[in-house]
Amino acid sequence: MVNEQYKLWCEKATIDADLVAELKAIEGNDEAINDAFYKDLEFGTGGLRGVIGAGTNRMNVYTVGKATQGLADYVNSVTKNGSVAIAYDSRIKSDVFARDAAAILAANGIKVYIYKELMPTPMLSFAVRHLKCDAGIVVTASHNPSKYNGYKAYGNDGCQLGLEAADYVLSVMNQVDIFDGVRRMDFDTALAEGKIEYIGEDVIDAYLAAVEDRRVNRDIDMSKLNVVYTPLHGSGNKPVRAILSKIGATNVTVVPEQEKPDGNFPTAPYPNPEIRQAFECALKLAEIVKPDLLLATDPDADRVGIAVPNGDEYRLFSGNEVGALLLEYILKCRKANGTLPENPVAVKTIVTSDVCLKIAEDYGCELRDVLTGFKFIGEQIANLEAEGHPERYVFGFEESYGYLAGTYVRDKDAVIASMLICEMVAYYKSQGKNLIEVLSELYDKYGYYYCSQKSFTCEGQAGMKQIADIMERLANNPPGEVEGIKVARFDNLNKSESLDIASGKITAINLPKSNVLGFYLADGSSLIVRPSGTEPKIKLYISAVGATDADATAWREKLEIAGTKLLGF
Repeated sequence: MVNEQYKLWCEKATIDADLVAELKAIEGNDEAINDAFYKDLEFGTGGLRGVIGAGTNRMNVYTVGKATQGLADYVNSVTKNGSVAIAYDSRIKSDVFARDAAAILAANGIKVYIYKELMPTPMLSFAVRHLKCDAGIVVTASHNPSKYNGYKAYGNDGCQLGLEAADYVLSVMNQVDIFDGVRRMDFDTALAEGKIEYIGEDVIDAYLAAVEDRRVNRDIDMSKLNVVYTPLHGSGNKPVRAILSKIGATNVTVVPEQEKPDGNFPTAPYPNPEIRQAFECALKLAEIVKPDLLLATDPDADRVGIAVPNGDEYRLFSGNEVGALLLEYILKCRKANGTLPENPVAVKTIVTSDVCLKIAEDYGCELRDVLTGFKFIGEQIANLEAEGHPERYVFGFEESYGYLAGTYVRDKDAVIASMLICEMVAYYKSQGKNLIEVLSELYDKYGYYYCSQKSFTCEGQAGMKQIADIMERLANNPPGEVEGIKVARFDNLNKSESLDIASGKITAINLPKSNVLGFYLADGSSLIVRPSGTEPKIKLYISAVGATDADATAWREKLEIAGTKLLGF
């Protein structure tokens, strides 16, 4: 079957010269051919993501075309004269895939609105809602290395496609011949005929206005803030600088080596603001500029990482830490200035720090837990909107550096997060504090919840089986204790069940079924295990609770070792 697929592609995959050359290059290489063709690239609620190249298990114009034909059939099944918005980032072939998707949609009678240049993922979500589109597409692989690209599909609410819609698209894709079953037309012809239209500056201006509207403290003098910013060769450069300029944060130095779009990411092979390596160029520049804050956004500008001065060094903050700081800052300041709504609601993912529960409780804010994936936060915003009270939503966040304040989009947004982080740093600077001091005060007040995450890469067909075997083993044989501390509760989200170990009582979990296992210890600490939805990895989330900084640090280190052994690595 694999060899038959390979031969078929050699015969018919002629649109892209790069694919033709690659297919010739792997001739006779059974391992390479098998990896490229042993399965179809999976389409789920996160769309597609994979290595760029030739084959059914790769990102290319054919796999993207098949997915787009499925999306086109979905749109045409729910509406007549439908429309779709498209955005793309700086990755290799992102613009090619975006234009091809636009041409396919146009050939299927669907009006397309596409940005003229690379734009952040949240600006796609905004365009879908602002232009009242029936769906949206953004071509990106977020923070993955340069060999990857991806394709995220969105519904008319600006959220990534829900399970039902994604299943429909997949069912159509499974019936589409990848070469002969995809309707295509020329992009420039469709543009000339009005079937494709470029998204105008008015939409970009409306987005920036919506972001600025979510400011918390408008009387802070932002001109005194000194910022070093890197877009990591991605799409955040223009919108992040634009919003910071709008709020008066004009003292911004952009890292020159990482300013321009470049899908090869030459200065940041892993363009992920969660890791220190992505900050190396910014840290060197900081030695000269001496900023109050370092900002880094990932290639599609939906995540942001930060670092602040700590003596002569710079301390990087985790997503959990920034989320907790922003939550307290927003609640505290909005309460003080009278803009906090009645019965405020914040939303976090189940793998995000539980210190946020204490913060929310202190300010009378309801904190809702959802599954990993920002679409679930978007769903909570939609629920509040349906109830007639969208103003109750004040903040949503996840440990993987994603934040959103406001209902104007339904995905994480590094543009608004950059604005609020800068405002927060300036606010505390006016009080003579930096974020390290503020975070220490937060832990002193609410408890030391120290979190970390470990990822274990398991590539290829063997890696998929390894991940499945680990999840099955842990589900069937959960540990009774970890490092001498009893497991008080075991959550198996595959069954939407929670087991109280002491009583043996099983209760239902009010969350959709998901491939997640949670082990909650008697001292309030936890280990949560889940396969990544976008990378060939299995992830371990550690939360350690301690009475002091030293206690929490030591306990987290022990749990990291114990959790690694538990997974078998």
